[in-house]
Amino acid sequence: MTDDRLIRGVGVSPGLALAPAVVLEWRFPDVPDRSVRPDEVDREIARLHEAVRAVADHLNMLRERVLRSAGLEESRIFEAQILMVEDQDFLAAVEGLIRQNNLSAETAFEFKALELRVAFSGAANLRMRERLADLSATQIRVLRHLMGRPDDELAALREHRHVIVVAHELSPGLTVQLDRDQLLGLVSEEGTRTSHAAILAHSLGIPAVMGAAGALARIKAGTTLLIDGQSGTILLEPTPEELEVARTQANRRHKLELELEGAAGQPAITPDGHAVTLMGNVDLPDEIDVAVRNGAQGVGLLRTEFLVTGRANVPTESEQLEYFRRVTAAFPNHPVVIRTYDLGGDKFPAAFEAFPEANPFLGWRSIRVCLDRPEIFRPQIRALLRVAAERRIRVMLPLVTRVEEVLESRAVVDEEASHLAAAGIRAARTLELGVMVETPAAVVIADRLARVSAFFSVGTNDLTQYTLAVDRGSAHLASRFNPLDPAVLLQLRRVVEVGQRAGIPVSVCGEMASEPLASLLLIGMGYDTLSVSPPSLPLIKWLVRKVPMTVCREAATKALEADTAAQVIEILRSAMQNYVDKRLLGA
Repeated sequence: MTDDRLIRGVGVSPGLALAPAVVLEWRFPDVPDRSVRPDEVDREIARLHEAVRAVADHLNMLRERVLRSAGLEESRIFEAQILMVEDQDFLAAVEGLIRQNNLSAETAFEFKALELRVAFSGAANLRMRERLADLSATQIRVLRHLMGRPDDELAALREHRHVIVVAHELSPGLTVQLDRDQLLGLVSEEGTRTSHAAILAHSLGIPAVMGAAGALARIKAGTTLLIDGQSGTILLEPTPEELEVARTQANRRHKLELELEGAAGQPAITPDGHAVTLMGNVDLPDEIDVAVRNGAQGVGLLRTEFLVTGRANVPTESEQLEYFRRVTAAFPNHPVVIRTYDLGGDKFPAAFEAFPEANPFLGWRSIRVCLDRPEIFRPQIRALLRVAAERRIRVMLPLVTRVEEVLESRAVVDEEASHLAAAGIRAARTLELGVMVETPAAVVIADRLARVSAFFSVGTNDLTQYTLAVDRGSAHLASRFNPLDPAVLLQLRRVVEVGQRAGIPVSVCGEMASEPLASLLLIGMGYDTLSVSPPSLPLIKWLVRKVPMTVCREAATKALEADTAAQVIEILRSAMQNYVDKRLLGA
């Protein structure tokens, strides 16, 4: 096999996929500079507003379609785009340019669009820069309409029954439009294991490779691709011999999947009798049924910020209550751990006013935003108190770095419980309030936090990022982002030890818990509860039932003495190889 047919990236969602490539290049069209006669100016302004109406109608149609296929929450991502396309200040500026310079509607629109894109891309606020994708998408639609071109970035998909989508970057607005029966795989030049698109692909069981530099330049539309979402490889135009090897590999994996399906309904108990609780992480409504089907013992992390992202406004108390009831009803005999808004970065409603920050991910986000903006936090707390009167839930506070943040949150809970009681609304008197440990600061003061917390849950994605000073979203630094680094493992050991001494439950809910080697290491370190991506539940349960607890403990003891992540991986592989096929032990 020649190197020019092989592209390497980061395997973010396991599985093999074979299908023709559909290359999504949603780019700005070449707009010719065109002037009009003075008597044509009014017609150009009318064309501008007709194009805006048509695009807004199309976006609303997409919103309705996604509403039917994916649900209310996912459909709201188009609300922000509709607001952008109908921005009256921007349209007035385009009108002024048409009148002052006798320009065609598309020429004036492109000029003002370029100005706005430059302002967004140069903003110090990362949230503004990351909204550039939504802004560009709406501007492209208007320009294409003005130039008489189709306003459909997914038109190429209609030509194939099954496809592998290749893109520079997979935005949430694009992702929610994809037909999941038609989509066999994803390839993206940007993205890492912990990017939103990667977590979504993993949760939906779609093989995906990200961080595939140069993929768009090397993959032409219609090229047959064979992608391996575990090894992170993309093979162009595989030969019959290569396909046969892939089929053999796929058959082996299918046999394992059948065995894993059998394990899904079995208890998660090691051969030497140690019970492990396996819960599911739920990001989107689609994942609820997958978690139930794969035997999740509740939800260890229910993310709530997807209710906000892409929306024009914050969801109401009633909307949140309805969603919490929906999730908890799916797990009537198990707890559901609901994380309060992890806002920040690009996760704000469109109308939310946030001050500029050079680095928002080290700034005003998560619990800090909630405590500073009670109009956002208190309705959510009320919805949580109301559902807690009906179902067993726990509430987790994200990015806690100070004891005061827990105490202030507790005060809000107490106040809202009193208000609900006074209003005669059925609600719990209090909430089980725990801390998501995801910063070195929280690890250092874990003993103090344990005094005011009902439980700990470790978010290994951010803990790894902040510990190693590695941006988890950077494809260029993907090889340096490793939760098996000794610096991370030593912090994980401290958290579980503090929790055990304090007598509070401690779990792990980051992506680390979904990785085969890492999950066995965590169990050996003393974590009896793991919350994993729903499609990974059968595999992790199968591993738990294969490997004795004594082996996990011995491996964890040795791993904690290692100097490098590579040594940790070798220790774990060596310890587990007598119990598990080495092909499953990818780290």
